[in-house]
Amino acid sequence: MVFLLWTIYTIVLKRESVMIPSPIRVWETFISIARGGYSGILFSHHLRASFVRLFLSLLLGFTTAVPLGFLSGYSQKIRSLVDSFIQFYRPIPPLAYYPLLILWMGIDDRSKIMLLFLAAFAPIYIACVSAIGNIRKDYILSAKSLGASPRKILLNIIWPACLPEIFTGLRNAFGFAYTTLVAAEMTAATSGIGWMVIDASRYLKSDVMFVGIFIMGLSGLIIDKAMLYVEKNLVFWKGRG
Repeated sequence: MVFLLWTIYTIVLKRESVMIPSPIRVWETFISIARGGYSGILFSHHLRASFVRLFLSLLLGFTTAVPLGFLSGYSQKIRSLVDSFIQFYRPIPPLAYYPLLILWMGIDDRSKIMLLFLAAFAPIYIACVSAIGNIRKDYILSAKSLGASPRKILLNIIWPACLPEIFTGLRNAFGFAYTTLVAAEMTAATSGIGWMVIDASRYLKSDVMFVGIFIMGLSGLIIDKAMLYVEKNLVFWKGRG
């Protein structure tokens, strides 16, 4: 329906609209960018720059937030210490402290990855702490009574019980990190999909802006569906009892 209204508006009412280009013009611009790049930079380089920043920050967030979340779930002292920091910075818009990261770490990818890491860390950490708190105690007590070691309890009871919520936290972290990535590239970058959109806006290239927006939306949808597929096959017991 939206595509139909868009087509009717641009073709019938305002064929040469600058602010809202026609679907055909947007498609032609996409083909042109895919073949020749944008602003002298290959399209594949823009995609690679954005996705390297995104997935590296998610990997760092996952490998640090999950162990720390497990420790916080077991230890009230660690939880009170870490939670105070998490709850302090979590409501702050990422772009509010991004200039500080640029001053400390430079304008290159290190500051961007750190910004995305902070955006992704909190959802995964909170999901882990919540998952630990929701584990049924009788499962652990039953395993202990049968002689299971702490390692077996961790691998066979606690970890499988936490995986569904961890995946939910990971999906939320991806959403936060992706929106933060676009904002970071719009603020200080020379490549990436977000930079391409903001650079095109300076010259009223609305067709390039539409291409960038569609790429971000479609890539986000594809990645989320891929994560759902992995979760469905890896956490096959989710929702069963």
